[in-house]
Amino acid sequence: MKRIICLVCIFLSTNLFAQKFEELAQTPPLGWNSWNTFATDINEELVKGIADAFVRDGYKEAGYEYIVLDDGWMSRERDENGNLVADPEKFPSGMKALADYVHSKGLKFGLYNCAGSKTCAGYPGSRGYEYQDARLYASWGIDYLKYDWCNTSKLNAEGAYMTMRDAIYAAGNPMVFSICEWGDNDPWKWGKDVGHIWRVTGDIINCWDCEVGHGSWSSWGVWKIINMRKDIRKASGPGHFNDFDMMEVGNGMTDAEDRTHFAMWSMLASPLILGNDIRSASKETIKTLTNKGVIAVNQDKLGIQGLRFTNADGFEIWVKPLTNDEWAMTFVNMTDTVKQIDFDWNHHEIGDDINGLRLDTKKNTYKIKDLFNNKSIGTTTNNLKSTIASHDVLMIRLKK
Repeated sequence: MKRIICLVCIFLSTNLFAQKFEELAQTPPLGWNSWNTFATDINEELVKGIADAFVRDGYKEAGYEYIVLDDGWMSRERDENGNLVADPEKFPSGMKALADYVHSKGLKFGLYNCAGSKTCAGYPGSRGYEYQDARLYASWGIDYLKYDWCNTSKLNAEGAYMTMRDAIYAAGNPMVFSICEWGDNDPWKWGKDVGHIWRVTGDIINCWDCEVGHGSWSSWGVWKIINMRKDIRKASGPGHFNDFDMMEVGNGMTDAEDRTHFAMWSMLASPLILGNDIRSASKETIKTLTNKGVIAVNQDKLGIQGLRFTNADGFEIWVKPLTNDEWAMTFVNMTDTVKQIDFDWNHHEIGDDINGLRLDTKKNTYKIKDLFNNKSIGTTTNNLKSTIASHDVLMIRLKK
């Protein structure tokens, strides 16, 4: 009997923490990350300024809540007890005080680390310190952990991320766990039980459709990222989403390209993580990023990743099923010239085979709303006609 009890105790002790905080990220996380614009040039005044801008410029009201510091927030060495230390020059008040400031604004605070011995920028990684680091983050009140994949030697990706998942759960402080191993180890096949979101590609860069080489790795433009992976949309759903990387809206593309970028990340049910300096964003950038109609498509409770319906005549058309038999659609002008669309609903059968859903415009009449212009533009009883500028988008929501 004692042996049976001991075996039960061992089973419970080894499985008690083998889970993530399931209640988090039931829709894709919305927030801001420092890397795209600032890399390691970060400090506490930047974070406070971003938090203030969240409130001042309507990002918080629109649903954004996470402010995440990426690589470079810590000192180059751990302290005598093996703890990570916030860089005293960049963050003289420490991470607990900074987290408290962010929380005082009604927002949440996140940090970065790495599964390897060092981070991608050469700071202390978490390999061998997972439980210690997770306890430290919990003591600071951290709400989100982005976990990278540099300097990992021969580590097994799934196993390494499971270790940090278990460490976070053991620390007892709920955190969104963001897996960032660039899609190299097919995280969409195992990430659901390990993290809340997982990167599916390498790093994004602020261009429409380009690849920029860096020797052994590349950065990818918006459409390169969209087209990189096949057959992964079935992996996405409430609590577990494909992550197409932080956004480049406001970082040098045209306003039209920014709108398309934002629309597509919303259609793909990707986390909407801002990557620009929102403190000095233009009015047009703010208007795009705080568009509640577009954000609502991203935040739909079904959590379904959209799919490409067709790619013809210079247009890409994407569709995404929503709750209450509603649908979102985007018409993207992929060309360098202005184009006209004349979409006959009776000539197209639109559906999502994975989820068994159909847009039946023959039996039902749907009202059409132009989301970026926030206006009604008719119903599906008539052809949808519009003029779309180069690299711009018409994004609509269909409702009975």
